[in-house]
Amino acid sequence: MNFIQNLFTVNHDIIYFIYGLVFFVVGLAIALQSRHSSRLDLARNLTWLAAFGFLHGFHEWGDLFIPLQAQYLAPAIISVLHYIHLFLLVTSFACLIEFGVALLEPLKRKWPHFIAPVLLLIWLLVILFPLHIWEPDYNAWHNSADALARYFVGLPGGILAAFALRRHTLQRIAPFDVPQIVKALEAAGIAMALYGLAAGLVVPPVNFFPGNLVNTDSFTRYLVVPIQLFRALIGLAMAATTIRMLEIFDVETSRQIEAMEQQQILATERERIARELHDGTIQKVYTAGLLVRAAQNLAIAETPLASRLSTAVGVLDDAIGDLRENLSGLRQPLQPRGSFAAALKEMATDPRFSSLVEISLDLNLPEPDDLDREREAHLLAIVREALANSVRHSKARHIKVIANCTDNQLRLLIDDDGVGISPQAAEGHGLRNMRDRACLLHGELQVRRLEQGTSVLLQVPWKDES
Repeated sequence: MNFIQNLFTVNHDIIYFIYGLVFFVVGLAIALQSRHSSRLDLARNLTWLAAFGFLHGFHEWGDLFIPLQAQYLAPAIISVLHYIHLFLLVTSFACLIEFGVALLEPLKRKWPHFIAPVLLLIWLLVILFPLHIWEPDYNAWHNSADALARYFVGLPGGILAAFALRRHTLQRIAPFDVPQIVKALEAAGIAMALYGLAAGLVVPPVNFFPGNLVNTDSFTRYLVVPIQLFRALIGLAMAATTIRMLEIFDVETSRQIEAMEQQQILATERERIARELHDGTIQKVYTAGLLVRAAQNLAIAETPLASRLSTAVGVLDDAIGDLRENLSGLRQPLQPRGSFAAALKEMATDPRFSSLVEISLDLNLPEPDDLDREREAHLLAIVREALANSVRHSKARHIKVIANCTDNQLRLLIDDDGVGISPQAAEGHGLRNMRDRACLLHGELQVRRLEQGTSVLLQVPWKDES
């Protein structure tokens, strides 16, 4: 038993360093995986958890470095560092409360956001005035201030965050059908609850209940293992589960790409069917109508044959009308836009693309814009398909779109910095559709593999003068 106690005493500094490190890793992992463009409520609220990780890590490192600095700095400076040390502790716990409140808010649970500031203010007033009178000794005052921060902010913060994370997981994350990530989130909630208990109930030795019975000294005396090591292990579990649960953003990105692919396939099929109806079926029905009309002109008036031919002409006219109506329904409506340049800027800021890749524009287009709306729809479809291909297949981080118009020739260049097109890759339906649109615009489409990435060059007349 003495050997174990001596082992922990000798490695006291290492334990504190690891203790602070695991919480710093929690904050760093969340900060590096920050997804401001994510549509998940969890993404917007993880900032509070990251703040808790950073602040709590710095607080625990304070227990290691402040005693070292005390050998070199003046007592007044060390006293200020102790005040900062306490403030880091209570503020980190307040961030945990805010994390729980923010997670519950989207679930229509109107938790007031002033809970954490009010608790902070009460704690501050208590430690600055009555506690100073009650505990004139500085060390006793410091331990009491630490204990009050843990009782009134740390304990409710850990329990509230754990409860909120579990509720949010069941209602918002579970529908994604990602059981491994759901388990990680549930484990993270359990770790938060355990940490709330370990950090909120086991306090430095104080002269009031329950801290005079349950404190760091009594914990070590009965369980041999110091509470700091126990908290560090819980913190390690929090770090591991937090890093695991951040994979939900990769799942969200994959779902966005999948939805974008489905929308693109659907739009392509609608366009294909619309073209076939327009170029094939309608023309045949229209030709049949002309033939029947010619036969009607040859038939003797007011005869059964003339009557039947007249009925046939009416039916064919109705069929053509229905086909044209269906055709207009298949084709995507041409939305009124200020200009082609504005349409490109809108596409570049579309969350389906901007949340996955950085898009920069270099535009030099005529003003005022007199581009035909149907030509604009084809051009935007080509750009949309090129951007979607870069996101889906190229794994690009940055896409540059250059568009300029000279002598009635539009030159549209889309370059990305992805992995490029494999030489063995077969030309897919999307690329064939892009070439078909370029032909409809009486232009030319070139797709080239770059040293790093892919280049799509489209050159078409600005106006169709044929």
